[in-house]
Amino acid sequence: MVAGVVSPVSAVRPIGEWQPTACVLCACNCGIEVQVAEGNLARIKGDKAHPGSQGYACEKAQRLAYYQSNPRILAPMRRRPDGSYEEVDWDVAIAEVAAGLAGVRDAHGGASIFYYGGGGQGNHLGGVYARALRSALGMRFASNALAQEKTGEFWIDAHLFGHVTHTTPDFERAQVAVFVGKNPWMAHGFSHARPTLKAVAGDPDRTLIVIDPRRSETAAMADIHLQVRPGGDAFLLAALLAVLVQEDLLDHVFLDERTENADEVIGAVRDVDVAEYARRAGIGVELVRTAARRIGNASSVSILEDLGIQQAPHSTLNSYLEKLLWALTGNFARPGCTNLHTQFAPGGLVGRSRESRRRTPGTGERVIGGMFPAASIPEAVLSDDPARFRGAIIESSNPVHSLPDSPRMRETMAALHFSVVIDITMTETASCASYVLPALTQYEKYECTFFNFEFPRNVFHLRAPVLPSPDGPLAEPEIHRRLVRALGALTDEDLGGLDAAAKQGLDVYAAAFAERMTARPHLTGLAPIVLYETLGPALPDGARAAAALWGMAQMCAAGYSDSVRRAGFEGDGVALGNALFEAVLRERRGFVFSADDHEVNWEWIRRARPSGRIDLAISELLEELVSLEDEHETVDPDFPFVLSAGERRTNTAMTLIRDPAWRKRDPLGALRMSPQDARALELIDGELVTLTTRRGSCTTPVEITETMRAGHVSLPNGYGLTYGADGPVTGVATNELTESSRRDPIAGTPWHKNVPARIVRASS
Repeated sequence: MVAGVVSPVSAVRPIGEWQPTACVLCACNCGIEVQVAEGNLARIKGDKAHPGSQGYACEKAQRLAYYQSNPRILAPMRRRPDGSYEEVDWDVAIAEVAAGLAGVRDAHGGASIFYYGGGGQGNHLGGVYARALRSALGMRFASNALAQEKTGEFWIDAHLFGHVTHTTPDFERAQVAVFVGKNPWMAHGFSHARPTLKAVAGDPDRTLIVIDPRRSETAAMADIHLQVRPGGDAFLLAALLAVLVQEDLLDHVFLDERTENADEVIGAVRDVDVAEYARRAGIGVELVRTAARRIGNASSVSILEDLGIQQAPHSTLNSYLEKLLWALTGNFARPGCTNLHTQFAPGGLVGRSRESRRRTPGTGERVIGGMFPAASIPEAVLSDDPARFRGAIIESSNPVHSLPDSPRMRETMAALHFSVVIDITMTETASCASYVLPALTQYEKYECTFFNFEFPRNVFHLRAPVLPSPDGPLAEPEIHRRLVRALGALTDEDLGGLDAAAKQGLDVYAAAFAERMTARPHLTGLAPIVLYETLGPALPDGARAAAALWGMAQMCAAGYSDSVRRAGFEGDGVALGNALFEAVLRERRGFVFSADDHEVNWEWIRRARPSGRIDLAISELLEELVSLEDEHETVDPDFPFVLSAGERRTNTAMTLIRDPAWRKRDPLGALRMSPQDARALELIDGELVTLTTRRGSCTTPVEITETMRAGHVSLPNGYGLTYGADGPVTGVATNELTESSRRDPIAGTPWHKNVPARIVRASS
């Protein structure tokens, strides 16, 4: 066992009162109540008083004790020359990490250090304070998991609406619910997913449409399952749009009054051969027409896409075509349709810019929404470009395991001059770092999420700690504060008088803070740490880490003042922001911070585009759409199967379940395969096979299931994790098999869901 790591809690005994907090295993962050015993979460239930989830919580929440019980790092760990690690105290660690990062900066510039992470689901405060550390070092590039999933969709939204934003569906009121490459029964993605799916599927006047090559749990409930050929999504979506145009199922009033350049889009799909595109998609043409007619004739349609198309060929085009389905039929800014939404942290989900002018060193790729394309990180480190990355700060993330081509990611980490990982356990990435700094878990500290996606009422929830913190680890805000101080970027003189102002109340503090920022502009980038050091100690109940939320409350109140007032808050300017921040601290079960009507969508669009219209034409993607006609499916005889790497299954709600004993179902993460393929390979259920891609090979048992198309196989996410220094590794780490070079040319999102593979019976 690695020094400084403790074993999980073996048993718990329910004691204590119920405490409010939230689940952190998907972006919904449903409110829950917990009872604590022996340092762990002993009992868990949905919180009926939570204003968003209102008592709903799926079975994922019952696995939170596994997250808390992971082997912990209890002291900073320094890498020895032989690759092993030794414990050091915090003073030594902070001094040496600051010196290591400063050395890279001084030799090669701050832009040569990249930041990856900023928190997993519901673990976002650390990323806020990391911005101050990045500013202190002069860093320019940052990335996270969204940059291998959502950046293509963000890029499209920026073109449609005039600025980087985010849309949200309204399935609760939709007559037709459409899911594209998404299985919300497992992955959720919106509030009350399972009861909402049951309600749609059980109502004869409503329709559930699922586009997925696999007969997922959601697809099994669907009225229409379009079981598309893997990689054929663009052909299917184009065919659906063509039916809408050719049969004139468009909302012409909406297009005339609310959009621009619709004629360009209509012209691009008018001549699509629906029958031929349906054939290329692997779907019967009449089923395609039936689905399109149901969408075109519905009173309201909500659509949600996910990784199934965002990590597949034509991923950015797929996202565009999906959005054109609701746009051409006028299913926007109405109940049951797609809407925009407020954000508690404006710019917190994605960057503010439409598209950064920055390009990646070595490859010259787009940096969308401020996020470096994650799949190109190895090329930005291993190239000969003088601007290549030479240092890294990685926080609450495991890119060696989660990004494509894990062998190359390990090579990438080894090539860095200095790297530091901040995490709760010794991940695969931490095991490659120069230094590892131990953090507190989400239930031992104040935390929150900036995944606030709801409309018309949006919810924010600051979670207080519910578990005692062990000796050794620190919360990320304190780690970043110490590093900023060690770098000499912030001095006591910089802060003069702000702590005294904080003791006199928020109004006095706001005036003093504004004056100090004006007098010392260099503090702007360090603002989160300034707030932490001066406002933080004055906050009640030890909520020092919440100090940065004061600034976000001010920005939210300024950007969405009418929405905030409609939620019941009073005041103007700073006073409105202060009222919002006071609710953050007071409402331990979360609260509604904005309330809107549907007309506000157009007001938000007018802020970026004076016409107030949605611009439907994206020339680069329309050209790609037209080029589909000349694209033909080719199958490499050496790799005749298509592997979907990272399927979400019942027991893979998170990727931190390291102890194999916790996996009661599907303990090895079997390769799912169709009966047709099993018969052709003369395999029986549970038999071992060797799966080979262009990048690597693995041995895995097969699960023969009718849910898979012939030629399509899948492996689950979350397996192949180490457990202790000498513990077992069970299942396949799928990114040992994927390639970073297979990615979208616009957004750089890797094609995890479309990996060429071959399969043979294992020799033993």
